[in-house]
Amino acid sequence: MPNRLSEETSPYLLQHAENPVDWYAWGEEALSRALEENRPILLSIGYSACHWCHVMERESFEDETVAALMKEFFISIKVDREERPDIDQIYMKAVQAMTGSGGWPLTAFLTPEGVPYYGGTYFPPVPRHGMPSFTQVLRAAGDAYRDRPDQVRSAGTRLIEALKQANGSTTESDTGSTEALEGAYRGLASQYDSVHGGFGRAPKFPQPVTLELLMRHHVRTGEPAALEMAEHTLRRMAAGGMRDHLGGGFHRYSVDERWLVPHFEKMLYDNALLARAYLDAYRLTASEDLRDVAEHTLDYMATDLRAPEGGFYAARDADSEGVEGAFYVWTVEEIRDALAGSPEAEDAELFNRAYDVSPSGNFEGQNILHLPHDLAVIARSEELKESDLAERMRAARTTLLRARASREAPFRDEKILVSWNGMAIRAFAEAGATLGRWDYLDIATQAADFLWTELRPGGELQRVFKDGESKIPAFLEDFAALGNALLSLHAASLDPRWLVATRTLCEDILGRFLSAEDGRLYDTPDDGERLIFRPRDPMDNATPSGVSLAAELLLRAGHVFDHARYRDLGLAIIGGEAAALKRFGTAFGRMLSTADRSVADPIEVAIIGDRAADSTRELVQAAHEGFARNLTIVGRTPEESVTGVPLLDDARGLVGGIATAYVCRGYSCRQPVTRPEQVRNQMTSLA
Repeated sequence: MPNRLSEETSPYLLQHAENPVDWYAWGEEALSRALEENRPILLSIGYSACHWCHVMERESFEDETVAALMKEFFISIKVDREERPDIDQIYMKAVQAMTGSGGWPLTAFLTPEGVPYYGGTYFPPVPRHGMPSFTQVLRAAGDAYRDRPDQVRSAGTRLIEALKQANGSTTESDTGSTEALEGAYRGLASQYDSVHGGFGRAPKFPQPVTLELLMRHHVRTGEPAALEMAEHTLRRMAAGGMRDHLGGGFHRYSVDERWLVPHFEKMLYDNALLARAYLDAYRLTASEDLRDVAEHTLDYMATDLRAPEGGFYAARDADSEGVEGAFYVWTVEEIRDALAGSPEAEDAELFNRAYDVSPSGNFEGQNILHLPHDLAVIARSEELKESDLAERMRAARTTLLRARASREAPFRDEKILVSWNGMAIRAFAEAGATLGRWDYLDIATQAADFLWTELRPGGELQRVFKDGESKIPAFLEDFAALGNALLSLHAASLDPRWLVATRTLCEDILGRFLSAEDGRLYDTPDDGERLIFRPRDPMDNATPSGVSLAAELLLRAGHVFDHARYRDLGLAIIGGEAAALKRFGTAFGRMLSTADRSVADPIEVAIIGDRAADSTRELVQAAHEGFARNLTIVGRTPEESVTGVPLLDDARGLVGGIATAYVCRGYSCRQPVTRPEQVRNQMTSLA
């Protein structure tokens, strides 16, 4: 019989709707009942693509005995961390403080007032590897509150006070960021894996924001090693099993140091951020292989994660048919059978050699496709032209992709999240303009139109759209990620309505997230739900933090609108984290990239022309092609008048009746030009 979660729209909560557990969603009903009955809360947090969340569900939450024990001791609440990052952030910090580690599924035990007193992550059904069983944990946590409620409350209150203190303001303020930037580079260089790429030991995460920081360091200092670290990491990830070589896109992370065996879930944010990282590397190197990976990743997002309405879905699960990775792995025989009867049949052995497919396999007796050797080496050994080999492998991949489509696909989480969609829109807009892929720009525009229309009922931005309903007031990361996306979308499209929308988002950030008490931005709005404390985390996690995204947006918007308050607040955010940036720089990749932007000489490009004309788009593409650390691109048609944007002053118009670009530094402009190569030359001279 379905439980209360059957009335929710979150795919993760719906996955638990048939559990025998007496689940509640987070809300007034559950919290009030806990207080009324003086019963502690079992808070379980996860997300739909989380493999170990599924494991714990099968082992424990589907067990009638476990469900009865949970009901005996607790009010049990399920939370989708992707819908409620505020709740996840607070209780993840608490569990990390209590146990020294965290992750998902997150299991936290709270007093009826919501104060955490015990927790962990995954618990097995029986004691294993030094871990207690889930039933042992349930009894211990339940007994602790029943027998020692005052002691439990006191310990929990002390923990919360410590977390509030850690959440408090820093004492050091310094807008000169060079020391922090240099320190972060030294830290990354010391952790760099020169063989396999990436940083540190297994498990390895892709860290696209860190790779951007390395590329910025290379441009700022001329240090070749910084670019080599970024390039090598990007190429090793692209060659490894982390990447889906058939369908495109990247899996979540690698469990080994070689990028071979991933956790197979695919997240929208990973792919959006990685597409931009490969695009940036292409801008710096003009290497076609890096461009190919960027496009393959974006094409995956457009094919598999794009909603008919125009937005992007959140994720693909790791499991299908109850087995992690089953959709993606192959045996030798499966590849031979799939290629049999096709023009590629004779290439089965060649494909298996190139992609390291063997009878013994590399993953539980099956094979994760990867490229351990450069195709040029294989081409020479087979006495083939590299271009011929590449074409034959492309044809084989296409045939195998068609064959794979007959398998049961992993579950797709079809909720649409504003912050993740902002990252995707930005990737498509910047790639469209840089590569001249105007179909990408169309995709970005359709997604932005959808968000701006469907997720702002009454003008109030919501975080989530699912099943025709938008809900949950947006968080700082939603406003900031969308604002950055719309600035990039304007730069690619030259449509002034996105500047108007960006200005609205910036004003909302200042009006709703800026604390009047301490002058800092918080992750939740000042009129949002009251939790045990107001969360604020400037440190990046799997995605850039809302605070760092807001700093970037305010600096970018401050330059576009010549708005001193935006600029000053953006700089103050960076300065307020100066001590943390110097101590833990590698955990603040997005904020350090924004700091790098703040110390770079600005380059501005204003383009006047018909937005759909080839001549205008050629100027837009030329302005996007290089890697400039502090670049602003704006534009309009000759007929439009755009207020509040000095670079689009009405006095600037067409030269000779054709699309014209004004390349400037600090609002002081060179002679207007009309040809793409002139734009490139002027921008190069200012770099």
